[in-house]
Amino acid sequence: MTRSVTTKTTSPTREPVTQERAIRVAVALADAGGIASLSMRKLAGELGVEAMSLYYHVKNKDELLDGMVGLVVSEMAVPAADAEWKPAMRERSESARSVLKRHPWAISEIDARNTPATLHYLNATIGCLVAAEFSIPLAAHTMSLVDSYVHGFALQESSLPLDESGDIGAVTENVLAQQEMMAGANPHLARMATELILQPGYAYGNEFAFGLGIILDGIEASLVAEKAAEGRDR
Repeated sequence: MTRSVTTKTTSPTREPVTQERAIRVAVALADAGGIASLSMRKLAGELGVEAMSLYYHVKNKDELLDGMVGLVVSEMAVPAADAEWKPAMRERSESARSVLKRHPWAISEIDARNTPATLHYLNATIGCLVAAEFSIPLAAHTMSLVDSYVHGFALQESSLPLDESGDIGAVTENVLAQQEMMAGANPHLARMATELILQPGYAYGNEFAFGLGIILDGIEASLVAEKAAEGRDR
């Protein structure tokens, strides 16, 4: 007599849905398809739950976006209070640019949402500058100027046809095809293409350090002038 053997199959365990996981998955979806492609229904589908179940963890899309921005900001380098201000601001700027390059959708959202992570990030930056004897007005000017540059550069960088290294080679053939036309109608642009953009090793991303250096040098000069003025007033 042959005994039949019943084999029990187990389905893979699904990772439970939590607010943290929902936010992480939402960030990944926005990274892949842009913020406009993200919906609560699409997120629920990615998590493997019904849309209504998602609202137990995030009450609406606005709360979801707050969480997403908070997660992105938490990836950025935060200046220490006792750090030298100039290297700290350079590291902060380079880190923010790198993070926004990974999450370009966040450029338009980050300044509009005061999440706990955002407030901590800004507070730590002010603390670093004040410890370096910046006045509150100069600290505010510094943050506004640096962040405007970082976010503007990240936005421009995200709109250009660049590869992962920042190389603009994707449009090199198009530039070459138009070179003769440009030489006649736009000679300065043609010269820049020939002498810079089409040269081996050129990467648009390298422009970031040049601009940041000028900004930080200018802020340093303002700090020296502010301290000198304070000394004269005493």
